[in-house]
Amino acid sequence: MEHLLGLDYGTGGAKTTIINSEGKELSYVFEEYPILTPKPGWSEHDPGRYWDIACRIIKRAISDAGISPHEIKGIAVSSALPSLVLVDKNHNPVHNAYNLMDKRATKQVEWLQKEIGEQRIFEISRNRLEDHPGIVNLLWEKENRPEYFDRIYKALTIDGFINLKFTGEFSGHYSGAAFYGVAYNLLERKFDNSLLNKIGLNPELFPDLHRCEAIIGEVTPKAGEETGLAPGIPVAAGQVDCNAGWVGAGMIEEGDIQMNLGTCGNFGILTKDTNFPETMINFAYTTDSENTYIIVPTTTTGGQLIRYMRDNFYKIEMGAEQVFGIDTFDLINKEAEKVPPGSDSLLVLPYLMGERTPIWDVNARGVIFGLSLNHTRGHIIRAMMESVAFALYDSFQILKKSGKIIKSPIVLNEGGAKSVLWRRIITDVFNVPTVLVKRRTGAPYGDAILAGVATGIFKDFSVAREWTEYIDLMEPDKSNNAIYMEYFRLYKELYENVKGDYQKLAKMREKYK
Repeated sequence: MEHLLGLDYGTGGAKTTIINSEGKELSYVFEEYPILTPKPGWSEHDPGRYWDIACRIIKRAISDAGISPHEIKGIAVSSALPSLVLVDKNHNPVHNAYNLMDKRATKQVEWLQKEIGEQRIFEISRNRLEDHPGIVNLLWEKENRPEYFDRIYKALTIDGFINLKFTGEFSGHYSGAAFYGVAYNLLERKFDNSLLNKIGLNPELFPDLHRCEAIIGEVTPKAGEETGLAPGIPVAAGQVDCNAGWVGAGMIEEGDIQMNLGTCGNFGILTKDTNFPETMINFAYTTDSENTYIIVPTTTTGGQLIRYMRDNFYKIEMGAEQVFGIDTFDLINKEAEKVPPGSDSLLVLPYLMGERTPIWDVNARGVIFGLSLNHTRGHIIRAMMESVAFALYDSFQILKKSGKIIKSPIVLNEGGAKSVLWRRIITDVFNVPTVLVKRRTGAPYGDAILAGVATGIFKDFSVAREWTEYIDLMEPDKSNNAIYMEYFRLYKELYENVKGDYQKLAKMREKYK
């Protein structure tokens, strides 16, 4: 039987799966990596870990699947975007990689607003300037680290870097290209070279772009030796990680809506309408990356809020995991389940690394409002879960009013969606039925599907819907929704009240850094 391998890089870790030609998962392996925050507003990875982890988890996945590497007939990779891995002519990273939470290039954004103008940038990219740090971070590099900038040969995404390691080819794909921003023309699927030259970036810095299912090369003998793969396996161009998760869970029709609660929290609505909302993130969708699009509202720190709490306030419990066999996240959920809707009047603004849709405030930071002596860790956890729901609902109500085709139920997919409590909160805040994807593999499964389409093993993406089972239908609780809407209004007011103070705080950070 033919087999396919999918590999996904999130903000907090990498995961891989191997499936057969009937869609059955034979193995799944995940490994975390650290998020580096050396300065306020910076968010990086050590790019050397990307390939090291790939070599480990691929070898283990092959072993767990009990197959020969020669049985794998296709590979596809996805990654969380925007990300940026800057490499030299010898394919080596110039320094740490940028991940999607990085917010350092504020001065470059201001310069582009002044010199080019936000409206002109939206006309080309169909996205707000602040959404896409790929090009603005290159401008930051040029201004702040010219000695490193001069060494840059190509500006790649994480998946583009991994594909380079697999094949030796510099490449990108249409679903990820929008995250370079500014000078990438979404509708024409190419960079605007005249604009790049105007802002001082050589068009040669960017890789060639392809349809997601295009074959961009084959696994080289060196890559095969390091990963345990057989040389010659075709490698697809790839896709952005949220697309991968949604493809793998059967999102193939216009109006389909799915939600992820990964490191960031987001949901996507599949559309063919090119009248893109200016407050959302818009890019090409995998199933037909020349003609279909996805509208994606995003809150920057979604599941990362709960990981932050685990890593900083549950250290003893994490240390005891191996001894008692209790997952710390399960304990966190149990504590939050004891707290009623509204978290006993505790409200959180979840902006630990700035915020994206719909407020677009790079200076925003987290707020815990109403903290009292009666509040426990469980209250804070639940209030954080509710805050992510509020942040996403803020965008959802805007899209509902816009008249976009939106079907129901909302399909909950990766990350924190496995929490019954968090799904209940989402269902009640949105006041829309939700279901859960039974398969928990997420993005790498969608990558494996993409590899199957790219190699002709699958005729199209319809197999993804055929193989996906939706479970645990939840209907909204009207009384809970009424409570949440009161808190949501206060959530909105609270942000407006502190918005100006965020700017003052940003100036103080700059002054005393």
